[in-house]
Amino acid sequence: MSGSIEDPADDLKVTPPKTWATGLPAVTHALEYSLSQTSPRRTALTLLNINQANGIDCPGCAWPEPAPGKRHMNEYCENGAKHINDEATSRRVTREFFREHSIAELDGMSDYWLNQQGRLTEPMVKRPGATHYEPIGWDEALGILADELKALGSPDEALFYVSGRLNNEAAFLLQLFARAYGTNNLPDCSNMCHEASGFGLGETLGIGKGSVSLDDIHHSDLVFVVGQNPGTNHPRMLSALEETKRNGGQVVAVNTLPEAGLMRFKHPQKARGVLGRGTPIADQFLHIRAGGDLALLQGLNRLLIEAEDAAPGTVLDHDFIRNNTTGFEDFAEHARKVSWDDVLTATGLDRGEIQEVFERVLASRSVIVCWAMGVTQHKHGVPTIREIVNFLMARGNIGRPGAGVCPVRGHSNVQGDRTMGVWEQMPQSFLDALGREFGFAPPAHHGLDAVNSIRAMREGRAKVFLGVAGNFVRATPDSEVTEEAMRRCRLTAHVSTKLNRSHTVCGDTALILPTLGRSDRDVQATGEQFVTVEDSMSEVHASRGKLPPASPHLLSEVAIVARLARATLADEPAIPWEEFEADYGTVRDRISRVVPGFEDFNARVAVPGGFTLPNPVNQGVFPTSSGKAVFTCNDFTMPDVPKGHLLLQTLRSHDQWNTIWYAPNDRYRGIHDARRVVMVNPDDLAELGIADRALVDLVSVWHDGRERRAEGFRVVAYPASRGSAAAYYPETNVLVPLDSVADISNCPTSKGVLVRLEPSRTTA
Repeated sequence: MSGSIEDPADDLKVTPPKTWATGLPAVTHALEYSLSQTSPRRTALTLLNINQANGIDCPGCAWPEPAPGKRHMNEYCENGAKHINDEATSRRVTREFFREHSIAELDGMSDYWLNQQGRLTEPMVKRPGATHYEPIGWDEALGILADELKALGSPDEALFYVSGRLNNEAAFLLQLFARAYGTNNLPDCSNMCHEASGFGLGETLGIGKGSVSLDDIHHSDLVFVVGQNPGTNHPRMLSALEETKRNGGQVVAVNTLPEAGLMRFKHPQKARGVLGRGTPIADQFLHIRAGGDLALLQGLNRLLIEAEDAAPGTVLDHDFIRNNTTGFEDFAEHARKVSWDDVLTATGLDRGEIQEVFERVLASRSVIVCWAMGVTQHKHGVPTIREIVNFLMARGNIGRPGAGVCPVRGHSNVQGDRTMGVWEQMPQSFLDALGREFGFAPPAHHGLDAVNSIRAMREGRAKVFLGVAGNFVRATPDSEVTEEAMRRCRLTAHVSTKLNRSHTVCGDTALILPTLGRSDRDVQATGEQFVTVEDSMSEVHASRGKLPPASPHLLSEVAIVARLARATLADEPAIPWEEFEADYGTVRDRISRVVPGFEDFNARVAVPGGFTLPNPVNQGVFPTSSGKAVFTCNDFTMPDVPKGHLLLQTLRSHDQWNTIWYAPNDRYRGIHDARRVVMVNPDDLAELGIADRALVDLVSVWHDGRERRAEGFRVVAYPASRGSAAAYYPETNVLVPLDSVADISNCPTSKGVLVRLEPSRTTA
């Protein structure tokens, strides 16, 4: 495999941004990439089984599938097809590869090159002082990790990181192992993306999840899509929004960038999407300034209160407010004092645009607000989500058909991992249930999230890092600080399917523990197994791999966790780890007795399509301290962008899944053959005196005095909102200061990075 993959040349070409998404080009690109990775037969096997009732759950986004019987035979999007076949690749990374390439050499390669080498095939170890990984048996590898864990001065010196790719069964066992070992240090990818959603919804509604179903999306009168790019990050959402439009509903898009999928959608599985012009999606596009969403919602809430004051009893849902909420009067008084000057300055919109949205709200019986990281990754992400809840509750749009809150999560099972207990702050009720079921006392003190884990490694307070799935080094902020922190560890270990940057940033000892992919058949002592996942709308269903494993030396994530737990804990406490590895149904039996909503888990998940977890909000039950939903008063705030600076948001290109890119293109935005680009409004470029296509360095401005610089970026004049800039991660994660985090949630502020553009130190 060595040397057969080359990085694409960096040769920027710019075309006009697209005004529509998907259609036949998406099919073509998906098939081209899939066939570049594996055979036509394997491609057909994955694509015909992905997101089917008895098939493979797509390891990409967490958007739900239609009910069984209503699914298309091709129930996937372009990026889902690319991702499943990226995992199902026929390329292999063997011991010969690691013998040929030193760790230093691998660290000099791009993320693209590392990923393209293929599937990992056997456990590898980097011993203290070594320059290369070498093969190691499973028993010895897990023994090394177990010995390091047992040698620590405190269980809190260990970190157990989880990515949203992990399944429910393995996630439950990992948190069980960590807590039986003695720590709540369970950082996960939610810490870096939707943590604000959990806190904001938990404070106001009592449950940190969305409240809507696909059917609600289809039949809503008005859907807001805020800080979100469905065309790239979860394209199947466009099918749902098309259904909304065909049923007479409307869509309002709120974004700093015009996104092709929210303009017009060509459904590749419908004649109108192939032969016709497709379906216009957004009825109105609010080209908002970065970080202005809180101000927009406060402006809309002021209009609602004023309209009710002018015509009492005709605008707000007083029955809902009286019976289900607390804090309304304080909220209403706060809303009346919102300054229009503040709202217009923060949003960059005019009163007419906001009034037009308000008229749509008044004409709608049911309203949904969907959002993603354009909302959560700001310093004021939690207040913004609380203001979304205020906006919806004022007209009773919580718990009503076609209405509610819809945080759209971008990773397959990120919501399920949290439900299974992967959180450093799980409530005492969960810990008590876990302790009763397994006969031990879980630690009660809160553990470390992702940001605090990096701080702990940097300061020597955390010495062993285990990452289960994901690419921690490239997913986290402040890249140089993160890498320095990881290299201070005594041991770093990663459970992975493919090579990534986290394997090249090593502790004194480093382990690569290769695992089955979602597409691989999983056969254990009692026979073939399946795993389960939970999507963004709380639907839990099975996933069954269909392909022969990439290597006979792979273990499942369940098996790796169970064997590590046995090696570390022995029989104290007495937990049947070997039984769990042999039969995943026994894990689900235990989950059913610990996690609310999973009663009779095995029987319910055996039904094609699985089951939907109960959401108390939709039954008018709010698990808050008062037993009611909470209106909040949120202080106005907006990012402060001094003259000569821009507010940078980091984002994905279209040919990208999480931290890994599949090609150097972003065709919907018209960017081709380059990744190191920064998109800036032409008027801002003129004001800054910077020419289109100029070569610049991005310099992050933060009060700690440490310079953070991303070098050699081409400026592209682009219709970004005024005062903002956009560039791709993970290349720009270096610019996000570790201490620049959201209030309350501690989420990195990756959509609000203050930068200046300087002439580049590099040459073209």
